[in-house]
Formats: sequence, structure tokens, C-alpha cells
Amino acid sequence: MIALAVCAAIALGVGAFAGADWGWIAFSVLLVALLLYHLRNLHAIGRWLERGEAPDPPRAFGVWDRFHALLHRSRREAAKREADLAEALARWRAAARALPDGVVILDGDRIAWCNDTARHHLEIDPARDAGTPLTHLVRIPEFLEYLEGGDYSQPIQVQPPYSAERVLSMQVVSYGEGQRLVLSRDVTQFKQVERMRREFVANVSHELRTPLTVISGFLETVADEKDPAAARHYVELMSEQAKRMQRLVEDLLTLSSLESSPPPPLEERIEMRPLLERLGAEARALSAGRHRISIDSDSGVDLLGSEKEITSAFGNLVSNAIRYTPAGGEVRLKWHGTPDGAAFDVEDTGIGIPAEHIPRLTERFYRVDRGRSRETGGTGLGLAIVKHALGRHGAALQITSTPNEGSRFSARFSGPRVTAGASTRH
Repeated sequence: MIALAVCAAIALGVGAFAGADWGWIAFSVLLVALLLYHLRNLHAIGRWLERGEAPDPPRAFGVWDRFHALLHRSRREAAKREADLAEALARWRAAARALPDGVVILDGDRIAWCNDTARHHLEIDPARDAGTPLTHLVRIPEFLEYLEGGDYSQPIQVQPPYSAERVLSMQVVSYGEGQRLVLSRDVTQFKQVERMRREFVANVSHELRTPLTVISGFLETVADEKDPAAARHYVELMSEQAKRMQRLVEDLLTLSSLESSPPPPLEERIEMRPLLERLGAEARALSAGRHRISIDSDSGVDLLGSEKEITSAFGNLVSNAIRYTPAGGEVRLKWHGTPDGAAFDVEDTGIGIPAEHIPRLTERFYRVDRGRSRETGGTGLGLAIVKHALGRHGAALQITSTPNEGSRFSARFSGPRVTAGASTRH
């Protein structure tokens, strides 16, 4: 408007000096020049907007300069919003990709995106399978029925056809318009823990029921027994069963303590020489002269941790060797240094263990020969205690055995719990 008023004022001035015709001519020329100026700026703005990545708008004057500045500011703000959205989307995808649970985004029934966990769970590829219906790729009948049923209030558990052991918990969450999330979680470990818990309860019940049944039966017999010698015999048998239950309860309490208490401190020093001496004395007492017992402690290293737990673990290994080695056999106890730290070995010339049983020996209540284990007084928890006690000290149990030739149980220690100590040999 200001430019038009200026043109009119100039035309009036020209008309006043040169006549009305020249005034109109001047006004027309100025108006055409003004229109050309605006057309030039419109063209420049159009080209700037088309280029998109141009950093600055074209230079202009007056209202066009303010208009250019407004457009430039608006474009900067839009670019910033777009960058922020892209960054937020990238962060969301990175977070979703790192989730331990599988996530699949469905647009209708087609895959829009999935994270790495879902790819592993369902064997789909986010790049190759994008846009493909999920039902064409996941061949799990229970899940397909669940997906098409529409009732997603509860998750379902399925077993993928490519794995005989894996169990997945899957749930669908609807959102937006025709969009759904498919969530998957690997619950194999939880199912295994649940199975182990059931087996543990069943085993404890069985182990306790047998001696309780014996004691109950003998109590009824003793109540009617008139012969004092027979009554004493029954009482002795009941006492043996009671001691068996006591050992079982003590081992259960030991396991519970190992699993629930914090790791042993590094401040307590375990002197291995006197510990080996005590273990040797206990082995000789348990053997009662039926075996040759040898002790070798020449490493010059001690341990840091709980002496009570280490004594319990080593004592279980020694007592097992004595119980499963026939009379006349040999049991060797050795504490020695290794390139990584130290080791406690218990070697025997006993009955040995078949190779297929070795991986399961540290399971609770697992027995190679149930009858022989009970005859020798075992509770089925000794090696489970050994495994937990060693694990709390950063150690591992290695087992090698040959049937009818003997076994070696080696507790291997490494790390800060191994420290310098005195050595002896005899």
C-alpha cells in the first residue's frame, strides 16, 4: 500500500508539471515496475522453496524482506521439529530394539516393524519381511487362532516348531486404527524353574515319607512288643531313620542358607594346611581303616571366603569318595596351585560314574544308584551343596570318571579369593 501511494504521489507531481496525460503515463509505468518487482520476488521465493536445502532466502526490501524472514524462521522451526521427531523415533526404536521382550508392530495383519528379540523368537526378518502378513510367516497354530480370535485379555504360551524346549508367552495389544503390537517373552527358564520346584517338593516329600513310614510302623510294633531286646532293636532302627531325616533337613537348611545369604566376604582367610589335616582325619575316621588315605598340600596358597562353606563343600567330596570306594581302595586329597589360581582334587579308585550321569550329578536329589545312595547314608543333596558353595567363591566343579576305575572331583578356584599361603607335604 505504501509503494502504491508513493507511485500515485509521483504521478500527481508529474501531472502537475507536464500535464495529466504524462501523469497517467508515469503512474502506469511505476505500477508496471512495482508489479514486476513483486513478480520477481514471488519467483525468487518459489525457487527458494523448491530447492528446500538452500540455507538463506533471497534478499529483498520492505515487506518482502519481512516475509522472507518469516518464511525462513518458519522453515527453521519446521526443520527442528522434524529433527526432534526423527531423533525421538530413533531413540524409541533403539529402546524397543534393546528390549528383552519381542515387539512386532502390525499394520492390519502386515509386519510394519519388529525388534531383534522378535526376530529371534519368531524367525522373521524386519527388512525382508516388512509388509508381509505375519500369519504367512509364523506357523504356530495356537498363536494364529489367538490372533484371529480377537480376545487379547490374557497372554498365551506356545512352543515354536523350530525348538522342542523353548516356550514363548505371547500377547497382542490393539492400538490406533487397525494397528496391533505383538509381544513375545521367552519363559523357558521360568517353566524349567517351575518344573524343578515341583520335582523338588515331590523329592523332599518322598525322602521324608519313607523314614516317617518306617518310624510309624515300628512305633505300632513297639507298642505291642513284649520282648525288651526286640523293642530295643526297633528303637535302634527308628533312631537310624530319625538321623536320616535330620541329615536331610540339615542339608536342606544348608542349601537354603547358601542360596539366600550374601556372598562371603574377602576378609576371612582360610588356611588350607590345617583344613586339609582336618579333612584327612575325618576321611580316616569315616574309612575306619578300609582305605588308603593320602594328603598332598604343597601349593603355598590359601583362600579368602567362608571357611564353614568351604569345609562343607570339601567334606562332601571327601565323604562321597569314601562311601563309593570299595574296601582296599585309595582316596587322595590334593590342594595345589594352577596357572589360573588353585584347585582341590579328590581322587578315588571307586566304582566310577557312567558318562551320561555326570552332567546331572549336581542336581538336587539326583542319584546314579538310588538304592546304593540310601545304603551309604546319602541325602542326594551333597553335590548340590558343593556346587552352590563353590559358586559363591567364584569356583567351579569339574568331574571326570571311568566306571570301575575311579573318579576325580576337582574344585577350581581363581580370582581374588586365591591368596599366598604356607605349604606342606606328607
